[in-house]
Amino acid sequence: MTKRYIGSLLVGVLVGIAIGVYIGWEQFPVEYTNSSIAALAPRYQEEYTVMVAEGYQVDRDVNGALTRLQPLGKANVFDYIQDLTERYISQSNVPAISPMVALAEAVGRRTPIMEVYRTTPVPTPVPFPTQ
Repeated sequence: MTKRYIGSLLVGVLVGIAIGVYIGWEQFPVEYTNSSIAALAPRYQEEYTVMVAEGYQVDRDVNGALTRLQPLGKANVFDYIQDLTERYISQSNVPAISPMVALAEAVGRRTPIMEVYRTTPVPTPVPFPTQ
């Protein structure tokens, strides 16, 4: 009798799992449409911000970068850029530092901690020609 009970329970569980997987994946899968960038997890919002900063390094369009960051829904985009840049510097997130410092400089938010990573070139002395 216990073998019959365990066998019936096992068949019932397997059939239930199979029906659940079929309904969840085939009949009614989750579909996300028109999700905003602000709905992303903070980690992905930060990755998006770094991508925007990398784009800024290529095209040098500050207004375009700020326009791309507006959908994040941050109260003050300038503070957000500065805070994120300083956090990446303190965490030694090397790949993200250079583009973020460039964007922070472009929006007028260069701080002393960013001086080491400044992206604007420092003029190099030109050797005096000798005759």
